[in-house]
Amino acid sequence: MSSVDLEKLKMTCGGRAMAVLTSGGDAQGMNAAVRAVTRMGIYVGAKVYLIYEGYQGLVDGGDNIKLAHWHSVTNIIQLGGTIIGSARCKAFTTREGRLAAAFNLVQKGITNLCVCGGDGSLTGANIFRTEWSSLLDELVQKGKGITDTLSKQHNHLNIVGLVGSIDNDFCGTDMTIGADSALHRIMEIIDAIMTTAQSHQRTFVLEVMGRHCGYLALVSALASGADWLFIPEAPPQEGWEDRMCARLETSRIKGSRLNIIIIAEGAIDRNGKPISSTYVKDLVVKRLNYDTRVTVLGHVQRGGTPSAFDRILSSKLGVEAVIALMEASPDTPACVIGLSGNHAVRLPLMECVEMTKLVQTAMNEKRFDEAVKLRGGSFENNWNIYKLLSKLESACLCLPQSNFAVAILNVGAPAAGMNAAVRSAVRLALAHGHKVYGVHDGFQGLANGAVFEMEWHTVAGWTGQGSSLLGTKRTLPSKLLEKIAENITKFNISALLVIGGFEAYRGVLELFEARGHYDELCIPMCVIPATISNNVPGTDFSLGADTAVNAAMEGCDKIKQSASGTKRRVFVVETMGGYCGYLATSTGIAVGADAAYIFEDPINIHDLKTNVEHLAEKMKKDIQRGLVLRNEKCHEYYTTDFIHRLYSSEGKGIFDCRVNVLGHLQQGGAPSPFDRNYGTKLGVRAIQWISKKLTEHFRQGRVFANSPETASVLTLKRKVISFVPVTELKDQTDFEHRMPKVQWWYNLRTMLRMLAKYQTSFCDYVPGEIEHVTRRSISIDVSG
Repeated sequence: MSSVDLEKLKMTCGGRAMAVLTSGGDAQGMNAAVRAVTRMGIYVGAKVYLIYEGYQGLVDGGDNIKLAHWHSVTNIIQLGGTIIGSARCKAFTTREGRLAAAFNLVQKGITNLCVCGGDGSLTGANIFRTEWSSLLDELVQKGKGITDTLSKQHNHLNIVGLVGSIDNDFCGTDMTIGADSALHRIMEIIDAIMTTAQSHQRTFVLEVMGRHCGYLALVSALASGADWLFIPEAPPQEGWEDRMCARLETSRIKGSRLNIIIIAEGAIDRNGKPISSTYVKDLVVKRLNYDTRVTVLGHVQRGGTPSAFDRILSSKLGVEAVIALMEASPDTPACVIGLSGNHAVRLPLMECVEMTKLVQTAMNEKRFDEAVKLRGGSFENNWNIYKLLSKLESACLCLPQSNFAVAILNVGAPAAGMNAAVRSAVRLALAHGHKVYGVHDGFQGLANGAVFEMEWHTVAGWTGQGSSLLGTKRTLPSKLLEKIAENITKFNISALLVIGGFEAYRGVLELFEARGHYDELCIPMCVIPATISNNVPGTDFSLGADTAVNAAMEGCDKIKQSASGTKRRVFVVETMGGYCGYLATSTGIAVGADAAYIFEDPINIHDLKTNVEHLAEKMKKDIQRGLVLRNEKCHEYYTTDFIHRLYSSEGKGIFDCRVNVLGHLQQGGAPSPFDRNYGTKLGVRAIQWISKKLTEHFRQGRVFANSPETASVLTLKRKVISFVPVTELKDQTDFEHRMPKVQWWYNLRTMLRMLAKYQTSFCDYVPGEIEHVTRRSISIDVSG
């Protein structure tokens, strides 16, 4: 859809009425979705109503359906749960209940409904839409306060769904609202449990939610390096008790002081019999006599503040939901807004529901391999990598031997997730029989000979560690080539795995270009992008960026909270990111910032004046706080101090201004679940690629790899993982500013401005496309 179409949409939406409700189990991020739907609806000129207590409020009517204003949803983006409430409603499952709901909507002139909930809630919405005309006819016939004229004016109901479910169990979308936040809660608990488990040499059995879907258990197991996993989609083979106990015992013999077993609440055996956490605990105590504890996480997984991912996801989907509603016609089928490779897409609602039911049918009929595939490519990929790594754990005492040695180094600034990538890479490389060297301090360490052999247990416990345990430096290799070549020969290094940011990419490019002078550099080289700036060309996401956005978001949340007792205050907050505005933009969306200044979107004094006036107008209303983000290198002259002074001067008498520089807290902390999981999978993919290249280019007793594709960056674009030669990325790179020339996330800035109530053009907004859900489309192999 073109920008002209969207501008017309804005002009024709005046006076139209829409409503939003949340239904079913609550999920973190629902408030961000309510905020986005409300503000986007008002932005395009519609009247927006909030329906309290889900479908029950729709049936009861009255004060449960309230007209929303812009400030009605201020300061809710950081809240867990749902401020408009959610309730199970038996009445809505009956014809009489839906009659009452239709009456209440028509009385308010509402014919556009956005429902945020699970598949049951969305199926109910579709039934309501299908029956709408007959419901109105019945109300007219029974004289229930709906005239024939009123019925004809509201003869069609548009429905759009947003999937709110911590289980991530809805087919068609990469992620559901709340799933990432639930993983954050789980990993916080696992991290805490690991310290006490190590202290007392204990085994912990952790039960996580997932009655029918094992997503939370699976990703938690990958992100924590759990010893054993139970999920309903893939019950263990007969005799699993013996194998599990053997694996736990082997782990202890090798020196581990703890064992973690993760079990989804819906775990079953091959005969469909439930496997309980208590049964697993008793088994371990009986067979191994280990001190064993059970922790059932329960509803803590639904609690707490939403993660940055969920806030951004909910905002993105909420904005798209309003556009889909306003565009809908009587012939448009009910749709659900989903996520496909970082982009919002429109999915036929009932196709998704039917595909989700197929998963349960496959499980009921014990077609478990099919159930895993039907869950989608991401789920299947996670499951295959977990199986691979767990098999390596079992076989690590009798590893094969090859003639190859792989050196692993970190380059650039530290980034969360680096250690997770190193861990999985080391273990898979050892399993392939390669010798593995760790290199301290990047290319500088490789030149200095700071090389040491890594064993299986060298990387034990690395997944949850932040920063870089190998040590890292920004030094580029161009002035160290001779020493690097000498040490490659000295240690007989056959391949390099470089994990880092822009310097890692540029460093491997320099090594590739020096191959003509140094035969020693004719070896496979792979870059895993890892930087909080997310500025490596060719990939949508770099390791560490998700953790950094969460850290910046948490800092901004606390800054905003500090002003809760102070009226009319504006904060100017500086983020990191170099010249790349990803961190500032993403954080701005996650915290509901009033503006985010970045290098890619040049500002002038007129823009600053407009922002000050906007904030002054905001302070005259009920909204008493403002937040402005500034990327550290967004402008040479409009520094953070300058903007602070400008706001302080121009806002005098209206608001006061404070400044905060977040600094290196954005690089610190434990990795987010996303970065642990992503790093683990990228480490596996990199070693698989390196092993293949080593075999292909081994001739006459040595590895000789000089073609462009043997020096590549491991990239993720939309849903596709690729290995792109560093030479191909040169044309996409702005070397002066150390970032890609084109940024995929740039169009998110339009959404940020709209949700902050700035008049803006839709020209950069990319509306969601319609995608159909089929067995083929959900089995694409992805990494996220």
